Amino acid sequence: MVKVVEIQKVGGPEVLTLVDGELDAPGPGMVRVANRAIGLNYIDTYHRSGLYPLPLPTGIGLEGSGVVESVGEGVDLSVGDRVAYCAAGFGAYSEAMLLPAERLVPLPDGIDFDTAAAVLLKGATVEYLLQRLYPLQSGQQTLFPAAAGGVGLLFGQWASALGAEVIGTVSTEAKRELALANGYAHCFLSGEPDLVGKVREITGGKMLPVVYDGVGAATFTDSLDCLAPRGMMVSFGNASGSPPPFDLQQLSARGSLFITRPSLMAYVASKEEMRASAAAVFDRVLDGRIKVTVAQRYPLAEVQRAHAELEARRTVGSSLLIP
Repeated sequence: MVKVVEIQKVGGPEVLTLVDGELDAPGPGMVRVANRAIGLNYIDTYHRSGLYPLPLPTGIGLEGSGVVESVGEGVDLSVGDRVAYCAAGFGAYSEAMLLPAERLVPLPDGIDFDTAAAVLLKGATVEYLLQRLYPLQSGQQTLFPAAAGGVGLLFGQWASALGAEVIGTVSTEAKRELALANGYAHCFLSGEPDLVGKVREITGGKMLPVVYDGVGAATFTDSLDCLAPRGMMVSFGNASGSPPPFDLQQLSARGSLFITRPSLMAYVASKEEMRASAAAVFDRVLDGRIKVTVAQRYPLAEVQRAHAELEARRTVGSSLLIP
């Protein structure tokens, strides 16, 4: 028997229930992993609330790290190997789970379980945003709302290491100081007026070639208005809810803008893409270009509190569930 978090219906944190589950022996191509740390990500709240619907009942959670306990046929991993995973299927909120071997990433020496579970999904998100979707160049300027979140802190460090100048927004003064310590050249409180004017002043009127917006409804219009003609709006999340319906004619009226709504899963679809993205993340952790901030650790049994605090914006950096 293993402890597993399950949802029978969508709703608030109260629908997350810790239950006893059974795990079969791994079949061909599958591996049983005993979790040592589990990543808490904002996308988990979308699955729980029904914003991103899943067949019910379901497990929940996309990211974790642990030890291989047993393997099926045709697997290139061994019992005792240290591994991490993200975008491998649902059910990471558990003591152990079955996973496809091709979605697992072997952990290099120097990366512990907590670091791996805190950084892989968020780091892979930053990797595809900055390196592949819109390759940000040295000297370019960009905006990232929610700068003090788990993705935001990694983004600021990675982008500044590339030589970019990053503008962020946050909800509190303490978070502003944290963002500025993690690569942001400028950071404003989300309640301050005229973000667009501030960006115009910073850029000397040129505005921005790209905005990476994971907040959604609350920031969507300002993010668009911060773009230069032919700029790219990367809307990759909905932390404040989905943006309202949008008239595509507005892209023309605002200067022939581009807009995209990407997902991590599309950028780590193959084994090769997943492992290459993970390698880029882990290399930057090991050489110090990015530092991982694990600011909250919750026992798995306190998963409801973890979700409540995440949605109330009471967390900073990365959060973990510990089985």
